[in-house]
Amino acid sequence: MAAPLELRCWGGGWGLPSVHSESLVVLAYAKFSGAPLKVSVIDNTWRGSRGDVPILTSEDNTVSQPAKILNFLRKQKYNADYQLSAKQGADTLAYIALLEEKLLPAVLHTFWVENDNYFTVTKPWFASRIPFPLSLILPGRMSKRALNRILITKGEPPFFHLKEVEAQIYRDAKECLNLLSNRLGTSQFFFGNMPTTLDAYVFGFLAPLYKVCFPKVQLQEHLKQLSNLCRFCDDILSCYFRLSFADG
Repeated sequence: MAAPLELRCWGGGWGLPSVHSESLVVLAYAKFSGAPLKVSVIDNTWRGSRGDVPILTSEDNTVSQPAKILNFLRKQKYNADYQLSAKQGADTLAYIALLEEKLLPAVLHTFWVENDNYFTVTKPWFASRIPFPLSLILPGRMSKRALNRILITKGEPPFFHLKEVEAQIYRDAKECLNLLSNRLGTSQFFFGNMPTTLDAYVFGFLAPLYKVCFPKVQLQEHLKQLSNLCRFCDDILSCYFRLSFADG
């Protein structure tokens, strides 16, 4: 009998099983590959200190970061990509790199750096899931980490000032969304009728941007104009998560 797999992750709201992109990538891949995860949602009894989730545990193994968790699941024979050709596998890696370079900085900025969004939505939501007194400290720490991650990606010359970085971030993200929309076209998933690793990543990055109710919605408005990407998110939610979660 296979060792039980437990995933610790941030929970859901706004109709999502998780509002956290990296947690959502792993949750979606597990659904696509049939991996039998026991999901432990972080709540106000949690005793972690850094917010480094998702984390997968299995007997003596502890794995964090989506790419490493997905590789671990593949080694356990939970593979959503077994039907892909070598070229499609290479395309998957290229598109994931594109998402992380062009779209992720804007997702992080929308949640963690944009002041109105952070103080009215992100900080209160995450603080409500974290035990006191960490609830006073950890959201700010997560915000700083998000900003550092953005600046590592985008902060090199000629973008010396945050406002200039911001403008470039959103230009890149909108371009990435357009490319994804063109690539998906009228297909159900990115490689046909079965979801794969790429679908898990796209869903994980897009769904929180699509569903969470923010006061500042610059990128969200652009996404909502791309009806096939919105349909893609809605289809995955209804087909794979409809009965498996409650709003947080």
